[in-house]
Amino acid sequence: MTTKPDSESVDLEQLVAEVDTGGRHPYGLAARILTVVAVAWSLFQLWIASPLPFWLGFGVLNDTETRAIHLGFAMFLAFTAFPALKSSPRDRIPVQDWIMALLGAFCGSYLFLFYDQLATRPGQPTTMDITAGIAGFVLLLEATRRALGIPMVIVALVFVVYSFGGQHMPEVIQHRGASLTKFVNHQWLTTEGVFGIALGVSSSFVFLFVLFGTLLEKVGGGNWMMQISVALLGHLRGGPAKVAVVSSALNGVVSGSSVSNVVSGGIFTIPLMKRTGLSGIKAGAIEAASSINGQIMPPVMGAAAFLMVEYVGIPYSQVIRHALLPALFSYISLLYIVHLEAIKIGSQPIAGHPMDPRRRMIRWGLGLSGTVLVLCLLYWGVLGIKAIAGAEAGGWLMAAGGALYVLTVAFSARYPDLEMDDPNAPILHLPLAWDVARTGLDFLIPIVVLLWCLMVEMMSPGLSAFYATVSVIVIVASRKAMVAFFRKQDVMKGLRDGLTDLWDGLALGARNMIGIGVATATAGIVVGTITLTGLGLMMTEFVEYISGGDVILMLVMVAAISLILGLGIPTTANYILVSSLMAPVVVSLASQAGMSVPLIAVHMFVFYFGIMADITPPVGLAGFAAAAISREDPIKTSFQGALYSLRTAILPFVFIFNPSMLLIDVHSWWETAWQCLTALIAILLFAAASMNWFVTRNRIWETVALLVICFSLFRPDWWLNQFSDPYESRPPSEFMQLLAEAPTGTQFRFTVEGYDLMGDEVSRTVNLRTIDGSAEDRLSDNGVTLTALGDGLMIGPVRFGSYAARMGLEPGLDVTGVLVRAPQPSALWPTGLALVLLAGVALNQWRRKGRAAAACV
Repeated sequence: MTTKPDSESVDLEQLVAEVDTGGRHPYGLAARILTVVAVAWSLFQLWIASPLPFWLGFGVLNDTETRAIHLGFAMFLAFTAFPALKSSPRDRIPVQDWIMALLGAFCGSYLFLFYDQLATRPGQPTTMDITAGIAGFVLLLEATRRALGIPMVIVALVFVVYSFGGQHMPEVIQHRGASLTKFVNHQWLTTEGVFGIALGVSSSFVFLFVLFGTLLEKVGGGNWMMQISVALLGHLRGGPAKVAVVSSALNGVVSGSSVSNVVSGGIFTIPLMKRTGLSGIKAGAIEAASSINGQIMPPVMGAAAFLMVEYVGIPYSQVIRHALLPALFSYISLLYIVHLEAIKIGSQPIAGHPMDPRRRMIRWGLGLSGTVLVLCLLYWGVLGIKAIAGAEAGGWLMAAGGALYVLTVAFSARYPDLEMDDPNAPILHLPLAWDVARTGLDFLIPIVVLLWCLMVEMMSPGLSAFYATVSVIVIVASRKAMVAFFRKQDVMKGLRDGLTDLWDGLALGARNMIGIGVATATAGIVVGTITLTGLGLMMTEFVEYISGGDVILMLVMVAAISLILGLGIPTTANYILVSSLMAPVVVSLASQAGMSVPLIAVHMFVFYFGIMADITPPVGLAGFAAAAISREDPIKTSFQGALYSLRTAILPFVFIFNPSMLLIDVHSWWETAWQCLTALIAILLFAAASMNWFVTRNRIWETVALLVICFSLFRPDWWLNQFSDPYESRPPSEFMQLLAEAPTGTQFRFTVEGYDLMGDEVSRTVNLRTIDGSAEDRLSDNGVTLTALGDGLMIGPVRFGSYAARMGLEPGLDVTGVLVRAPQPSALWPTGLALVLLAGVALNQWRRKGRAAAACV
């Protein structure tokens, strides 16, 4: 196991506890109650996610009941695990906290406890209903303050004040206000507010993914991933910093917290980076920047991926497809930034095992080919078993998975457990990659199960997480005993240790969910306020008024508001806030400006800027956590991290103006490869410009040239659009024919005019998604119907919550034209000229670097 560096004045485990799991660790009966309740919550979530209730006909709960129980558990644990104040005791639970915990559990579970009675009187709350709602509301805000701090509470209270005082607001956001009864009924007794979609996603999907990541870390998977990164990258220039980047990407596969990412990896990598010459501020900033990027890394994306499924209305596999490329490019560009920093300070690689180049190439070749071979065997093996076994394939696959697990553990048991030198020690011996990999090949089994169920079997995220979590539960419970058996050691002791780890992991997984549980509930207050007051439409008018209809200014405003809303708020709640409030603004104003922006691009835009809040001063939680490890100024660390994250901040603007980076409207593998190559070069050049270093230190004109080249590679169409229109309008009479002919997976664009439901005259450019099917199937998939009016078309009924509704289509609008691509010169022209300019800049810098080196000699 890794020997952690001495943190001296900073208790990092307490730091993580205060942020993620609660800083209170009582003893005696209180400790047992706290642990039992946490384990019960984990077991409850496993039960409702499994098929067992339907097989047994027992314990089947609907979504509303599940959400209520979920919140009841979260509120009970929030008051027992999180102290009220810094001066509150950490080793015992005061009486008042027990009282608030029990009241919170009752109020949170109210919809479950009185579900039948509430169902008979919708919209007619009794005095008890109102009392329970008010008490629950106050207790939820207090639980949020304890678990997440004051920023989230302030955001919620602002929207509460707005709900009651709408008649006193400025005219642009004015409404008639809500009564106490209406407010409580809407927010607490229906699924419009606290118990809405956000809490539903938390109870259905998020909990199991957090539990999955916690158990995988408990059994040693996190340490194994970290040391794989060390073995692969530690010998490179700036190796420790590159380890931080890659390990954070790996952690991001299963993690939902940027702060825990920082601490779990940073406690090892930050001292290493400082050893190789980086300042403490830059070391902390690199770790913080890479850790917040873990929240944009599929498949979990800080749990936002599952929320996007609900909010955008597309399958989970498509969310992952759209999100993968930007996340990878963001990490690759951060690796490049790290490399440039290492060059600047003349950092040298950490010495690894001496090995001649021929042997090293053979090892790399065998490792790469072996990995590809194993993946192919797994893929075709599973498909083969399914083809042979048919309906019995489930049992066969479980047996095959069990046999594979036994074989990998038996193989790992032949080698010593992982050890790593203290990074503060004078000498660090880097391990070989295979020496690390062979000690934990079984850790890959749960990840393979998760990705296979999600991406191949196309199971729901909840069911996929259930099967993956069950597989990791088996590993946690049995691995130590099996290792002991193969090493001829005490098997019973290994079994006891494994079961203890499982019990602790189930409790820890639940405690990791407390903050997310109350955060999604509190975020529901914001969503409920929007539906109660009509704030979404008013916010659109407000931003349009301030921006004057300018799209760039509008996007900058939305980005700034998303940053502010995200300050001090965890990823899941962050996305709920910005997507509910700001995503409709972008969709509406962009369509009015003649832009047809895919809905997923809009949600990725606000999500990325919400995530950026975690490293933006003055409340950048990731930057503060990294500064605690590096023992440097947290504000300076956050500012430096924000500078490193600029390359992530430009990506959302690219999504809006060039959605092909999200693999939208990309029709072939050749086009995909070309888009990937040009986008990667562009973001690397932006990183070079922001670091003022390419081949050598930039001159001002070179930095400007790099930014122009970057823009040209991201937006080659902008140059072409200055000389010819990108689209031509076809008459509405050709709508159905053109919709049927549109390639599957592309955006079908058209324009509409008329009067909206508020009586305002509107003109919009909108898009529909195109599934595989006829024109009628595609209209049905988007939730819209068309009515023929002579040679024209009018929008008919639009299904509530459908893609068409989210894009701003309303009944009664007239279709004025269908937009099809107009003939334009090839985009290779501006791209080619940009690459020629790039070659000129690089050649000039190489010559200057050569002259400087010759002068030094």
